[in-house]
Amino acid sequence: MKRIAEYRKLFNAAANTDLKELKTTYRNLVKEWHPDKFQDEAEKAEAELKSQKIIDAYHFLVSIAPETKEANLAEYTVTTTESGIADFRHKGLLLEVSFMDGTTYEYFGVNKNVYSKLINADNQYRFAKRNIFNSFLYRKSKRDLEKA
Repeated sequence: MKRIAEYRKLFNAAANTDLKELKTTYRNLVKEWHPDKFQDEAEKAEAELKSQKIIDAYHFLVSIAPETKEANLAEYTVTTTESGIADFRHKGLLLEVSFMDGTTYEYFGVNKNVYSKLINADNQYRFAKRNIFNSFLYRKSKRDLEKA
């Protein structure tokens, strides 16, 4: 959640910012922080780090944008209703769930209490289906996209 807030602050974006506005802001930030604009080596190095952060933030915000979620909703619904859980990992407030069909999704804001209930549930898939899959902000994992 901290990362989401940080990226939204960088882009001055609200939770419901549309992709067109996000893209415009991204282009303006990239122009502003392009390393070739700076002559001093220290400034150039700082601009390179900042531009990399801008690129990462843009890709992340696009992956959790409402339009992206809506476009991929059918695939997500099929995965969460027809494919069982192969594996899951929890770190901080991030729960990464790998499904039997090979896809992996990240769920943001899953606290330790919910994770403990998932682990101790009689049927983890049923618990996740009722309490995690449609309750938390999610995105398709980068690791999954790299495999494809």
